[in-house]
Amino acid sequence: MPDPLKDFTGLKSLHKDLKKQEEARRLAEAERLRAEQEAQVEADLFRRSIGDIAPLKTAGKADIALPRPQPIPRQHLADEQAALRESLSDEFTIDSLLDTDEALSYARTGIGPDVVRKLRRGHWVIQAQLDLHGMRTDEARDALGEFLRNAAKRGLRCVRIIHGKGLGSVNKTPVLKSKVRNWLVQKEEVIAFCQARAADGGAGALIVLLQAS
Repeated sequence: MPDPLKDFTGLKSLHKDLKKQEEARRLAEAERLRAEQEAQVEADLFRRSIGDIAPLKTAGKADIALPRPQPIPRQHLADEQAALRESLSDEFTIDSLLDTDEALSYARTGIGPDVVRKLRRGHWVIQAQLDLHGMRTDEARDALGEFLRNAAKRGLRCVRIIHGKGLGSVNKTPVLKSKVRNWLVQKEEVIAFCQARAADGGAGALIVLLQAS
């Protein structure tokens, strides 16, 4: 037969355990409520301190991803510039190649005199021009080489090179005027050139005829 005293002692111990668990649960719930109340108080205090607020409007905004810049082939460009400088020498002179007319015309070997005459009379429409005003010799040489190369790629036939009359140079000497002529003769795509007509720049410019592509 079970001992009633033992059973009573066990029930009493179980009752104490349940009471402890209930007390612990009650304390935990009370702590949770206290923490929530403190958080609410702090939130209310923060709202009162900053005043009324409104959410930012997002309508109309576009998320545009900026394209990454293309890599610059610096070495390739440097090589091209070096090639342009080497292909146009300042030591070359064409004084003996120029016609003795007042326009100091030039035509490559095999080009008939009628081509130069047509060029002087404005037979070909000027399709592009390069203004070398204010450039130093090195800048002008590079600019001329690049201009002629691009013109040839585009299939242009007639262009104007404005070298100026040298009025702004030391001693009023047209430095670029003679250099441009020397450079032009060294370019294979140039088959003829002459001084521009008065309406096209006169003594400050050259009309250049390029080889047909």
